[in-house]
Amino acid sequence: MIASTAPAGKGPRKGSHRQNQVDPLAPLRGPDDPPWDVYLTGTVFLDIIFTGLDSAPVRGTESWARGMGSSPGGVANMATALARLGLRTSLAATFGDDHYGDYCWDALEHGEGIDLSPSRTVPGWHSPVTVSMAYEGERTMVSHGHEPPPEEPAPECPPRARAAVASLAPGVRAPWIAQAASKGTRVFGDVGWDDTGAWDLAALPDLRHCEAFLPNAQEAMRYTGADCPRAAAHALTEYVPLAVVTLGADGAYAVDRRTGETAEVPAIEVEALDPTGAGDVFVAGFVTGTLADWPLADRLAFAGLTAALSVQEFGGSLSAPGWSEIAAWWRKVQSVREQSPTALGRYGFLAGLVPEKLVRPWPLRRAVPTIGFRRSA
Repeated sequence: MIASTAPAGKGPRKGSHRQNQVDPLAPLRGPDDPPWDVYLTGTVFLDIIFTGLDSAPVRGTESWARGMGSSPGGVANMATALARLGLRTSLAATFGDDHYGDYCWDALEHGEGIDLSPSRTVPGWHSPVTVSMAYEGERTMVSHGHEPPPEEPAPECPPRARAAVASLAPGVRAPWIAQAASKGTRVFGDVGWDDTGAWDLAALPDLRHCEAFLPNAQEAMRYTGADCPRAAAHALTEYVPLAVVTLGADGAYAVDRRTGETAEVPAIEVEALDPTGAGDVFVAGFVTGTLADWPLADRLAFAGLTAALSVQEFGGSLSAPGWSEIAAWWRKVQSVREQSPTALGRYGFLAGLVPEKLVRPWPLRRAVPTIGFRRSA
């Protein structure tokens, strides 16, 4: 296990644009490429995150948090993580016409350079909100929102993209997934907890269109009936070519049925401030490495690194690291005395990716305690 300290976070800024100076797909780009590297659709939430809680709130009492942050959430977590890693990202989502919706739109379009041309603002529909309370390395969330309007973007003909990340749900079929896959888009399937309790892979009809499936250990074991996460990953390859199972503090394990390759990478030891969105950041890192055609173990290591860096900042979306944060981490861990050569060598592939000097005019946006401050004259 490699020990790490994240680079210091910096404050928010206004009117920022994409600052990535590393394009991980540069060697693969050609004139006939799709216009987008990754396409996403889903619901954007306004996340309000409380940190610094010593324990879970107790019924009938009042708890005070030592920290608070606000940021776009929901599908915005994944979209932001992908964009900050240099992928050209397009998002179809519905935004409320309230201040929360305006803030989320501005943060994603102008702050992160995400294409929102498939998205829209709906008059009279308020933004969904999630309150997340982080404590003891975990989080508890409470959300509120109304059913999205019938016209919520999930176009039957999604734009051409190298890849798409699809959130699979039991008993739900999304026509755009099959259509995207039929046009050559590589679909990465994510999944949440099965509230039905059935845990039936046949109830995920769009899984057959996915190139990769990325559940956590508990989800993988419940879906397959396996008694350990690694066995579950192998069992999942009967349904999808590439299975990636996250193991929490133990890292991640992956099996590629097409090549017979397996890989396991331990987690990076960090002190977590807020784990909100870490799973989304992990998926974004793995998608980036896959599109860049890296070896399987490098993809797992990179995904774990980006997730580890993210949990040391507030919020799900604005905690995602960019290449400057990755470069700062890489230089920092090389300077740590008595660092394990074996552990350090696992991330040696970064040496060929991170430039010697990475300069950007402003820091990344980070979550702030509140939004909508009036601008001074």
